[in-house]
Amino acid sequence: MYFEFLSKDDKKAIDALKEFHGGAKKISETITEMRKYETRKRILNEKGFGDMIADAEELVKKFPKVQDYEKKHNISYNNSFGVATAQVSGWQGAKVTHHGMKRIAKSAENGENCFVASEFISVVALTDNYIYNGDLMATLMMSENLMKVSKFCSTNLIGTPQPKARFKKLEEVTGKKFEVAEVDAENAVIVLKNQGTFFGNFGGIECANDNHLVYLDGVIRTAMATGADFFLNPSWNTIIAACYFGRDIPNLYFKISMLLSTQTVMHFRMLLNIMKSYLRDDNTSPLYEINIGNGATAETFIQCAKELDESGIKGVSLSAHIYINPDLGIEGFNWTENAFKVLESGTNMTFKYESDGTARELDTMMAYFLPEDEREENAEKIGDVIYYKSLRASKDGKSFMKKGIKTIFGGSSY
Repeated sequence: MYFEFLSKDDKKAIDALKEFHGGAKKISETITEMRKYETRKRILNEKGFGDMIADAEELVKKFPKVQDYEKKHNISYNNSFGVATAQVSGWQGAKVTHHGMKRIAKSAENGENCFVASEFISVVALTDNYIYNGDLMATLMMSENLMKVSKFCSTNLIGTPQPKARFKKLEEVTGKKFEVAEVDAENAVIVLKNQGTFFGNFGGIECANDNHLVYLDGVIRTAMATGADFFLNPSWNTIIAACYFGRDIPNLYFKISMLLSTQTVMHFRMLLNIMKSYLRDDNTSPLYEINIGNGATAETFIQCAKELDESGIKGVSLSAHIYINPDLGIEGFNWTENAFKVLESGTNMTFKYESDGTARELDTMMAYFLPEDEREENAEKIGDVIYYKSLRASKDGKSFMKKGIKTIFGGSSY
């Protein structure tokens, strides 16, 4: 006996939300337009980020190049090995990203030669201020248009305060009710009843009832306002809803968080079944990347990759943490040896850094949840943290390259 993940009523509510935002075609076209260099530059000039972007355009010209390293060390690649794609987490807004760029540019002068990761992750609550004041768009422009990362993953947390009027409108559009508590005269917040992060669904702690609709609404508002096209998805019901919602929006993608706890092949098969239920016409899924859990072995990762390949689902990558924040898991976590096993088996993997392994100040999960004013005040310190993560990714990537493993960095490093 097979049970559908979504009822007719569930689909009706999700479809209504999509139509409220203009329908699949309009959403897709708007994302495309808002990702253009010229569009972003014009908007950011209007919002006061022009000088920062102009400086970033100069900084990126100074970045170290992978080809120089390959030539210097006579690197050649073994086609029987998997491909390694670098990913760094913690790009917490425009000022942080700009400072990180300064450090990467300087690394060409001091001999550290730090490369840009191919993929970035940011865990910043999608407040209206962050979405609409230019901060997120400036972060995206520096990352995607200038550093040329292949993916920038934003994080929508359902416990983020929203205008009361927005909740009322969502209820009107979807026919669902949301349990909220007043924050102030203008804003309310989803009521969360379990312990976890301040924002509820990070780690799949709590996304109850119909709150997946609040998640989707935040994703689409952000995508249409900034061109963001890749979002962290850490809860089972939001994953199902996102796969259904995004099946006819070809330029909208989601990443499965490690905190979903995909620690076994059994967990992974659950995700395969979800993806299979809502595939696009080209056999791709709105799920672009799945972060295998930190408890998994290299053998578990390889088996997940094998079953993904056998499923026929296209375009999905698998990632694993190499180092994690000291407050995220076990002390001394280091997956480097496992990464070599995976890659030397011929399996592709995205190698990810939540930390550089040294427990620096603000190299913590809590740094992801700093209030906006504190994040601004600590922008240089947080920018240093992401620089050292990028440097660690570069060093490990160079080790892969010396072993003959093809390693992918951001476009500005070429």
